[in-house]
Amino acid sequence: MRLVRYNPSNEFQSLERSFNRLFDDLIPVNFRELTNFTKTPAAELTETDDALHLKLEVPGMEAKDLDIQVMEDSVSISGERKSETKTEDDGNTRSEFSYGKFYRVIPLHTRIQNTKATAEYKDGILNLTLPKTTEEKNKVVKVNLEQN
Repeated sequence: MRLVRYNPSNEFQSLERSFNRLFDDLIPVNFRELTNFTKTPAAELTETDDALHLKLEVPGMEAKDLDIQVMEDSVSISGERKSETKTEDDGNTRSEFSYGKFYRVIPLHTRIQNTKATAEYKDGILNLTLPKTTEEKNKVVKVNLEQN
């Protein structure tokens, strides 16, 4: 009979192999395709007396790939960054770019004139100018002060 020295790291390696087999069975082979999506674009919303100004960061896209819908109380932006398949001489390509569809709805706290909204896309930044309704610009609210 041979004497074998106990090594606790062997137990951890065995446990790790068991977990790997478990996850290999649960996760589909095309997991990379399931995780192939773009991040939600960052947004910045500023307000002036006359309008709301919305900026979205959507680099690497063309204006034709963006769909902008402006409602009186929200803005929805969707788009798709399509992948370009290029193969090198050795047949391998490494890419850290994100491709796929995104969709974002930004609620507005002020009603706007959606028929007069304007958009400009330059250097990967989408700028929307959303004019406020005349009711919102001239809205005055009387606050009653209760006396004790």
